Amino acid sequence: MEATVKEIMAQLEALQNDKVRALHQKNGAGENLFGVKMGDIRAVAKKLKTNHPLALLLWKTGNIDAQLLAILLMNPGLLSIDQVDEMVREARFSWLADWFNSYIMKEYPDKETLRQKWMKDADPMAARAGWSLTSGRIAREPEGLDLTALLDRIETEMPSAAPETQWTMNTALAQIGIHFPEHRERALDIGEKLGIYRDYPVSKGCTSPFAPIWIEEMVKRQS
Repeated sequence: MEATVKEIMAQLEALQNDKVRALHQKNGAGENLFGVKMGDIRAVAKKLKTNHPLALLLWKTGNIDAQLLAILLMNPGLLSIDQVDEMVREARFSWLADWFNSYIMKEYPDKETLRQKWMKDADPMAARAGWSLTSGRIAREPEGLDLTALLDRIETEMPSAAPETQWTMNTALAQIGIHFPEHRERALDIGEKLGIYRDYPVSKGCTSPFAPIWIEEMVKRQS
């Protein structure tokens, strides 16, 4: 018998973790969540398997844990372009937005159309998704991208961009510097000039998101 939304919500509530809830709320998740560990969400998804109709119902609850689970149950190919656009704007929590990008947008057939649309969008989460997709293209499919124009935009727009958008713009800056030696000096100069994430706290063994450090570390690993 197929599980209902009510039953799944009860499962998620039973998996509530106060530390996870506090961490997510500290990072902007709001109040509509239980605080379930990512591993537990994946375990629930593994039992349920892909179920697109159920995923859409879970998404509509607005509960962060249910939406994270929904992402793992969706079939990206069954989403209309309007549905994807709406979901990206609804995902106001960065962790949720990044899961949506990783599991849905990377597999979405019409992602390039949305990437181009979102790169001009005033909504910070849509712009975040646009720059995230652009970062992926820089690293894996750069053909057709005007990297000089992207660097111009980053230099001009990143200082005043919303924090949600700023994060993926910075990723695009780093990816240009890492993968394109001919643009590396300018990418490093922009990172130094803007100073964004210069003092960002990082755990031991992790690479700083400050673009010059990030670029130099990744280039060193490649050599």
